[in-house]
This record gives sequence, C-alpha cells and structure tokens, in this order.
Amino acid sequence: MFFLVSILLIGVVQPTMAQSKQEKKEQKQKEVKELLESGYYTIEVERALPLNGTPVNLTSSYTLEMRGDSVISHLPYFGRAYNIPYGGGDGLRFAKSLTDKNITFDDKGTADIRFEVRTDEDKFTYTVKVFNDGSATIFVQPVNRQSITFQGNLEL
Repeated sequence: MFFLVSILLIGVVQPTMAQSKQEKKEQKQKEVKELLESGYYTIEVERALPLNGTPVNLTSSYTLEMRGDSVISHLPYFGRAYNIPYGGGDGLRFAKSLTDKNITFDDKGTADIRFEVRTDEDKFTYTVKVFNDGSATIFVQPVNRQSITFQGNLEL
C-alpha cells in the first residue's frame, strides 16, 4: 500500500515541480525584460577580462547603473592606456549623460544595449548584453585605452 501511494505521489509531484521550474524561468525572463525596458537597473560586475591579460575575479563591489538617460559607471580598468591625464585619471568611474542609446532584443530574449559616454578624459562606447537569466556582459571601447570586457549579473 505504501509503495502504491509513493508511486502516485511521485507521478503527481514530478510534473508540478517541472512546471513550476518553467514558470519560474518565464517569470525571471519577464522581470529581466521589464527592468531593461524601464531604463533603470544595475549590473553587479564580478569579473574583468582585459584585452591583453588574464581574467580578474573582482572581490570589491563594482557596478554599472543605468538611470534613464544617464549612466553611473563604477568599474575598474586593467589594460594599456595611450593618452590619459597625469596620475591616471578616473578611468571608468564617472556619472554622465549618455548619447546614442539603443536597445534591441533578439528572438531568444537577449538584450543588446549600446550607448556612448564622453567624459573630460575620454569617449567610451559601451555594448551591454543581458541574457534571459539576468547574466550580463559589458564591453567597453575607450578611445585612449585598450578595450575591456566585464561579466556580471543584473540586480533583480
């Protein structure tokens, strides 16, 4: 009798768990898309990938915050600089208005966000990819420095 009840419970619980996993995945995808479309979100960066170097796992809190038509970049820089102010300057740490912002979504729901920022030191082109699960890749192309890539996650 116990064996029969166990089999029935497994048969009922298993599809329910699978369905709830699928529902959770769809809910997360919906949250990610809505957050990106709002224009107000933060990406917590965990890893830096310099152009000519080894990947760096970041132990401090580094973020890229989008605030409508402005960006707050609090990112480290590892790489070669060609023309910077004496003392190294601010690098990728600034709060500025952005220009030429464009966001598109592909068939799988991956967001491609592109924008430009000009500071007193440099002009930066950002290409941000945010995937369905909230993971993100940030590619930064400065004019006066080597490019750098970051990996992290969207704060939900």
